[in-house]
This record gives sequence, C-alpha cells and structure tokens, in this order.
Amino acid sequence: MTDYKATLNLPSTAFPMKAGLPQREPETLQRWNSIDLYRKLRQIGEGRPKFVLHDGPPYANGSIHIGHAVNKVIKDFIVRSKTLAGFDAPYVPGWDCHGLPIEHKVEITYGKNQPADLTRERCRAYAAEQIEGQKADFIRLGVLGEWDNPYRTMDFANEAGEIRALAKMVEGGFVFKGLKPVNWCFDCGSALAEAEVEYQDKKSDAIDVAFQVEDADKLAAAFGVAALAKPASIVIWTTTPWTVPANQALNVHPDFVYALVDTGDKLLVLAEELVESCLQRYGLQGEIIARCEGKALELVRFRHPFYERFAPVYLADYVETGAGTGIVHSAPAYGEDDFRSCKHYGMENDDILSPVQSHGVYVPDLPFFGGQFIWKANPAIVEKLREVGALLKHESIQHSYMHCWRHKTPLIYRATAQWFVGMDKVAHDGSSLRRRALDAIEQTEFVPAWGQARLHGMIAGRPDWCISRQRTWGVPIPFFLHKESGDLHPRTVELKEAVAQRVEQGGIEAWSKLDAAELLVDEAAQYEKITDTLDVWFDSGSTHAFTLDPRLRENGYVGDRPAHWPADLYLEGSDQHRGWFQSSLLEGCGTRGRAPYKAILTHGFTLDENGEKQSKSKGNTTDPLVVIKESGADILRLWVALVDYSEDQRIGKQILQTTVDAYRKLRNTVRYLLGALAGFDEAERLTDYDQFPPLEKFILHRLHELDAHVRRAYAEYRFQDVVRPVLEFCSGDLSALYFDVRKDSLYCDRPDSIKRRAVRTVMDEVFSRLTAWLAPLTPFTMEEAWTTRFPDAGSNCARLIPETPAEWSNPAEAERWSAINTVLEVVNESLEAARREKLIGGALDAWPAVTGPASAFAPFEGLDAAEIFRTSGAELVEGGEAITVAVNLADHPKCARSWRRVPDVGSDSDYPDLSARDADAVRWMDAQKA
Repeated sequence: MTDYKATLNLPSTAFPMKAGLPQREPETLQRWNSIDLYRKLRQIGEGRPKFVLHDGPPYANGSIHIGHAVNKVIKDFIVRSKTLAGFDAPYVPGWDCHGLPIEHKVEITYGKNQPADLTRERCRAYAAEQIEGQKADFIRLGVLGEWDNPYRTMDFANEAGEIRALAKMVEGGFVFKGLKPVNWCFDCGSALAEAEVEYQDKKSDAIDVAFQVEDADKLAAAFGVAALAKPASIVIWTTTPWTVPANQALNVHPDFVYALVDTGDKLLVLAEELVESCLQRYGLQGEIIARCEGKALELVRFRHPFYERFAPVYLADYVETGAGTGIVHSAPAYGEDDFRSCKHYGMENDDILSPVQSHGVYVPDLPFFGGQFIWKANPAIVEKLREVGALLKHESIQHSYMHCWRHKTPLIYRATAQWFVGMDKVAHDGSSLRRRALDAIEQTEFVPAWGQARLHGMIAGRPDWCISRQRTWGVPIPFFLHKESGDLHPRTVELKEAVAQRVEQGGIEAWSKLDAAELLVDEAAQYEKITDTLDVWFDSGSTHAFTLDPRLRENGYVGDRPAHWPADLYLEGSDQHRGWFQSSLLEGCGTRGRAPYKAILTHGFTLDENGEKQSKSKGNTTDPLVVIKESGADILRLWVALVDYSEDQRIGKQILQTTVDAYRKLRNTVRYLLGALAGFDEAERLTDYDQFPPLEKFILHRLHELDAHVRRAYAEYRFQDVVRPVLEFCSGDLSALYFDVRKDSLYCDRPDSIKRRAVRTVMDEVFSRLTAWLAPLTPFTMEEAWTTRFPDAGSNCARLIPETPAEWSNPAEAERWSAINTVLEVVNESLEAARREKLIGGALDAWPAVTGPASAFAPFEGLDAAEIFRTSGAELVEGGEAITVAVNLADHPKCARSWRRVPDVGSDSDYPDLSARDADAVRWMDAQKA
C-alpha cells in the first residue's frame, strides 16, 4: 500500500504545546525592551484620542503581594485594551515614598537618635531601593508602562508640587489650625488619617460610675420633687476608664426620658428604658419615683468621683440607649462628640484637660495616676473608683476597637493642636469643600455603581481633614507662625512659592536648612518655622497635580509629560474610598474646584480558596512571584481576567489549576491555528463573501458577534466577559465543531480548492482576532503566537483589533447551525456509545441513519451531513417527532489517504486505493512537483 502521508496538508508550527512560560516570558520581556515597546506605542499613538489611567501609588516598602498583583494587572488590562481600541493610553507608574513605615525601618536599622537630615537621607535611599525591587516585579508581571521615568512623591519637583498644592488650599481659605481630637497612635507618636485606622477586637474594662449630685435642689426641681430625701448620683457607663481623670461634663439626650430611681439607700439617675437592665447589672432593687426629659437636666452639676471639680450636664443628640445608662461621660480631649459638645457650651481650648502625653503616659503631676501608661493605669483607676464608692459595676468585654494599621496597637482620640483642611469652611467663592466634593461625586462615573453612594456617604459625614503629622520623613508644612499671636504670616502663599522653588532644587531638606531670615528678612525674629509634616494622604492625593499637568514653570510645575487633567480613570481597591479616592477628591476640589478623575473603578480583596482573609500567620497566602516562577505571569493574569474583580476574589492551588486548564484550551486553539495556517499568504485568501461555504459564514458571524461583545466588554472594564465567551468560542464553535468538521478538508483537499482556501481564510481571521482580543489579558502568549507566525511584523501589542466587515453578520446562518448542533449532539452520543460497545473503531467506520421530523433536517439542505457528523456517510430519514440514530457500518472500501469509506474509492485507475477527491488532490500535487 502506498504511503500518502507526505501528500497530506498536515499542520506545522514551531509554537510548542508545552507553554514553558517561566522560561519564555523573560525572553519576551527582553524583546519588548530591545524594541523600546512603550516608547514605540507612544509614537504610534500620536494624534489618537488620549486615555489616561492615573496610577494610585503603592507604598515603597516591602515585596509585592497578591493584592498589588491584582491591582497592577487590572490596570494593565485597561491600558493595553485602550491601546488596542485605538487610544493613546500612556501609563506612568508611581510610588508613595514618605511616611512612618519607611522612617520606622530606618530607625530600626540606624537607631532613633539620628540627626533629622540624616534620617531623611537614609529614608530617601531606602525608598529608592524598595522601588527598584517592586518595579522589577511589576515588569515581570507584564505590566507595560513608563518604568524608566515613573513618578515618585519624593522626587524634588513632586515635593515642590505638593507644597504648591497646599498653597492653593491655603489661598482658597480651607486650611486652619485648631485644637481637635484626632486619631492618635502612641507608637507612631503622631496623628493618623481616617484611612490609617482599622478595627480589631479588643478586650476592655467596662465600668458603671456614679457621679454624686452637687446641685441637689436643681436636680429635685428637674424631676418635680420638693427635695431629695437621699444621696443622689447620676450614672455613666464607659469602656475607657483611662478617660475618667479627664472628665469635664456629662451628656444626656434632650428628648429621652430619665428616671429618678430609689434603690433603698440612694437615688440613681438613669435613662428610663435602661433602668431594668442597669439595676440587674448592679444587683440592686429599686423603683422609679420621678421622671423628666433630658432637657430638664441641663447644667445641673455633679461631682467628679475623685477630683475636686464639677461636671455639668450638657445636652447632646449623639447619646444613645443601645447600651450603658443613657448618660455619657464627656472628656473633651479624648472624643470628637465630647469635644463638640463642650465647645458648644462655650468651653475654651485652654480649659480642656489633656493629661495624656503623645507617648500614652499621663503627665507627671496628674494626681493618683501621674507617669502611668494609660492602658496599664486602667486597673488603678477602677480600684480608685471602688475605693471612693463610685464604682457600681466592673466587667471585661470584647468589642471592636480602632487600631493603627501599621502597628496593630489600640488608638485613642487625643486633642492636639493640628493643621486641618476644613470641610465646611466657606471658601472665597462662597462654597464649602464638602459641597464641592459632593457635587463632584455626582459628576463622576463609578464602577461598580454602588461606589458612588459609598463615597458620597463618607464625604457627607466626614470630619475636617487633619493634614499635619509630627514626623521627620515627610513633606514639610512650610508655615511661619507669629510667635505672639500664632497667626500665619500674611504673605504665606507667596512664601510657599519661594520655599517650593528651593525644594525643587534641594528636596524637603531645603526647608529644614532654611534660615527664616532668607525669606522674612527683618521680620524673622517675630516668626517661627513649624516642623510639622504633611499627612502622606496629602502626598498621594496631590499626585494628579504633578503627573497629569504639563508641569510647566509658568503653571508652577516642572516636567515634560503632556497635559491630561483630569484623569479618565482612578483604579484601586475598595478600601480607597476612604483613602486615595477621597484625599484626591478633596485636594482636587480644593485647588481646582472638581475631582481629578472622570471615573473611579474599584476591585475587591483577594481571599484564600476557602474565602478567608489571607494572612502569613495562617499560612494561607498566595505569593504572586511564586505563581510566576512556577506557572508564568500569563496564568496569574488569566486568573485575574476570569474572576469578578468587583467582588472579593479567591485564589489557591486548586483555583490556579483550573486557570491552567483554561489557559491550555486557549494555547491549544492558537497552536492549532498556527499549524493549520502554515504557508498561508494573501494570494490564497478568499475575498468574495459569497464564495464562503455556510459553515465558514457561521464562524465569520461568530467573529462579528464576538468582536462587538469583546469591544463592549473592554470598554466597560468587564474582563470576565471578554475571556469567558472567547474560551467558549474556542472550546465550542472551534474545537468541538469547526476544527473537527474541517479537518478532512484542511488535510486532504487540493490546496487551491475554494473550500480549503475558505477554511484557511477563516482560520486566518480567527487567529488575527484571537491574538488581538487576548493581547491585553495574556500578552506573553499572544506575543509568542504572533511572532511565531510573523517574526518580522513587529509586536502584537502595537496592533489594533482588526475591523470586522458588517456583511459577516448572518443571524440566519447562526440559527441554522444552532439547529444543526441539536442533531449533531444526538449523533455524537450514539457514535460514542457504538465506540464503547466496539461496534465501530472510529466515526469514519460509521454510516448512521438519522431519523427525525422534517423540521430537524431542513437546516441540512445543501450540506453534506456526513461531513458534519465526521462519518463516511449519513442518511437523514424523515419520520417521528424525536431524533433517533441507528449506527450502521460503512461497507465501502477505505480510502488510504483520508480513511473515509466511500463508494468512489478505486474509481480512478491511477490511484486505485483513493477516493476520487483524494486522487484528484494527489494528481494535482504530483503535477506541482513536475
């Protein structure tokens, strides 16, 4: 028998089945670097509409984790897909460089007692080192960007830009100095921003404390009784015994009903609805002898339990009756509500008692507890209350309490003199920052949409923004304060520009080295330089100013990047509604009257496979660098594309294995196309749509349909809706139908036949679109595929999605093949059953008789049913309502080339073991060789 294998048009490609991504991806990175791909994209993009995603800067400290990877990969999806869609989409990565974590690292290495300038120098060097490490990791992920020229908040020009942004806030009338309780961390030794606060469970002492009445007659009158026959006290409940030494008032709700309760030997004042639970807690019996509304108790004085001073009753709407006694003890230095209440009643700043120092220790001269750390003083305070007979109940409770996000230690509210951006201060144009921000939110697009209500609620209820910190490594607040009045210098805005120019040349160190006389001349002796630094959220919140602007000197900024303000998109985790999104919004509205972004996109957090928070202590973390080393960056990227990033995502070995399986489907599809398209050129391309067979028209229709879907999904940032339909197309329409049906034609038809040319033309169109559609998601693999086929055609990353002709849309053909598939599924099940029973060796041994209604077979008109079933022949028999299949054997000779058993085998005497089709193909090939 003649061996006809050499006459078959078998697939041929150098694209390997085994991906080997950990080895191949670095080679692709080298190629991109050698052609300066990012710069080339900028050149290609000149004149196109611009799309700018402004990078929220990660902190320059430590290795990247899975959250970093998810964030950067989603950003890369967007930037690459916008380029693919015809935009000029630059991406300038950035880093947040100032702040306590870096300062803390330097202190651990070199000690705390370094000169401040040396600390700053070492912090700058440490941040630069960390950036290089993170940068290498992000590049390895395949993130395309301006890595040679990122923005860093510690760059001199950017530090100067931040000072100029602060000057604009001052000029707008939003910045003021005030005494207010702020989130305070003893370990940081500084105020914290709201975004730096996290909540953890904490065990606390809960105490009920009695304050004896001083104004007995007023209390009796409030309750409408002639006199108090017994000693009377008002009872408070608190979980912060350490604040009792700083108590200065008592708060009741004006509209709540309060009860005077006779417990036998004394009278207690409690909220009426809590009397029963309180008495039960104290182990007392009692009866209510009088009632009054809270407003009747206003300004009645009670005695502090162990200090010689009085606590008046102030009315406050924030008092609740969900727990406790319905009376709140007020220490204005250590609570926002307490502070507001006492200020409302006229308490001056100098009258506010603040015995807790910055490191958490009471001042030395505080009676009974001086010099003690507050958390350790709690037992002593409880014991003192018991000693003086004021303690009614003491127990331990577990509750959610604010902690420092860095040190994981409990925080307190502490009243200190700080610089604030006022949310409700009326600016020179008559608007408040809160109003501007709320209006800006209404004009911003949110993905997902619920983010709008979330950010709106946060802005509507947030307090003034404390922007000052008491640290070394940070952008200075370059204010000169009058030594006597404490007022800002009247030329503050002008002076800030002078400072900014110096910082632009010498960095933040220029402020510490500045002699006030250089700027103030004869006034220098009357003013002092302050040493506070700016909140790092002000750093990152002002990045839009020095990255999205032209930064030309006449505008107060320096640089060479083109203008594009506001950004088209900000993208970060959902926690940034209270972080970067918010600080950027306030800074943008304060300096320019609107948000620095047109849209906000948020993603969820990454959990383990069981839906639990990842933690090193639990050992359930997934290291992105390990995934890359073991499986490749494209696997990690494909996992990100497959999940719904708007919610929390799960990752682990089993989930990643599922991703690997999905990747194999994509890779095998592309590999098959590459093999099938070996040697394809433009001369072979079929250009007349009418010449395409129905199956090819169906695949072209699917390309038209998918192309519109993919473009829309990318535009709406729905990457899951890109990759999942493409995967289904590859495994369903292509692998399960098209490739299988057309394998015979592809391998065996004459290369110049219209049918085979149609097959290869369609496969070329499929390859062209798959490598474009998937380029943003799996750029390494699509680059490998593209350059395997077109080694001299440039990077796949620089392509646009090919335009899809409107004539490819063919719903009628789609309907036809949907109906055909219904029949095909039944036939395939029957053939598989026959194979299992060893009635046939393969489908080509069969000649099935398919019986069913005429409507089921109408779509087969003009088609070869045997070709669709992949059998040697087939018979369609009308009859009955259900489709049934009788698997008959094909009893014709077997073609030695195609293996089909057809009647015309041997009809050509020159090729007695071939079918007529195969004989014609071999004769044509022999003629080509002659």
